[in-house]
Amino acid sequence: MLLLLPSFTYRAPDFVEAARRLKVDVVVASDRPQALRSIMGDRAVVLDPRRPTEAVEAAVDLARGRPIDAVVAVDDQGVELAAKVADALGVSHNPVAAVAATRNKGTMRAALDGAGVPQPRWRLVSAEEGPAGVVAAVSALGPPCVVKPVSLSASQGVIRVDGVGGTAAVAERVWSIARDAGRGDAPLLVEGYVDGPEVAVEGLLRGGELHVLAVFDKPDPLEGPYFEETIYVTPSRLPSSTAAVLTGCVGDAAAALGLAGGPVHAELRVPDGRPVMLELAARSIGGLCSRALRFGLGMSLEEVILRHALGLPLAGLVRESVASGVMMLPIPEAGTLVAVRGQAAARAVPGIAGLEITIPRRRPVVPLPEGDRYLGFLFARGSTAEVVEGGLREAHACLRVDIRAAALSADRE
Repeated sequence: MLLLLPSFTYRAPDFVEAARRLKVDVVVASDRPQALRSIMGDRAVVLDPRRPTEAVEAAVDLARGRPIDAVVAVDDQGVELAAKVADALGVSHNPVAAVAATRNKGTMRAALDGAGVPQPRWRLVSAEEGPAGVVAAVSALGPPCVVKPVSLSASQGVIRVDGVGGTAAVAERVWSIARDAGRGDAPLLVEGYVDGPEVAVEGLLRGGELHVLAVFDKPDPLEGPYFEETIYVTPSRLPSSTAAVLTGCVGDAAAALGLAGGPVHAELRVPDGRPVMLELAARSIGGLCSRALRFGLGMSLEEVILRHALGLPLAGLVRESVASGVMMLPIPEAGTLVAVRGQAAARAVPGIAGLEITIPRRRPVVPLPEGDRYLGFLFARGSTAEVVEGGLREAHACLRVDIRAAALSADRE
């Protein structure tokens, strides 16, 4: 198994543990493998997604001495390269163009429009058109609208505008965020804002057929101006008839993009019980959120993904019967993390199954929309989704985040 991991990822240990359980030999590829040496030793190689031709050649050279049966990317940054490498090695993979479409929101929107998949009204604005083009797009669509970069994820750079006034400044801000992430010349996507509850669908494509693994409710309203996600709870409390329509919408979207196999993660709004596709990614749920899911007799989502990639049996692909959930802990302000206090009290809340603070102390923290990560993750299990949600909120209320503000930090230095 060749496993593509970005230099910064939470998920390396979970995938490595899944491979150990399956007795699979794993080589980890990253743009900076030294970050993974402590986990993989000499089984870490350099494959840089920013240099795809060189990366594919290096993977082919690697496979000459160590045959590779499957290629799996963990996060958005590696999915396109994984498809190219798998294509060069002749192992099972999604079409490269299909995966590339999931990495460009403009390409995705065009493909979904062509297939009649319900989605927000949208306009693409080039860097050459600049802020004036974004203002014109908002005026044409009618506010409120959402402005976002075409190739960033995790709500980074996503901002709602409620009127034409102020839109130019928002456009400048979003392009600045994109530039800082190395995407400064890419267009911006302007979408009509869709009201209603938001859900996430975790699925696995097998021979082009979608198998839904979980539907998550997002009980906190995501109304903007920024779209920082917090709580995911499954099973969904939507009517079963609505859940069936969601499944059909995600399957149609995957087919429209040309995806045929592997994990998918979809985000939808459901105004009046009608699904509207926001995003579809050719990878599994991000961060440590997968730890909220268990299948069969304790199978992790990572094991499900590796089994599928290797063509191993997937009997019992049913989520555990108890309700579960995860809370992505928001970063309240920019600065330097001093401490997260109250962790013992949070862990003692009934139903809490785990708490992981993923940013070390004395490290800089940046909230959305400029930031691209969360402070950590809370996990809970319970008899119902309501119980799980209540436990997550109670545990979060126990935490006190101590951040030395960025301005104070500069003054002291």
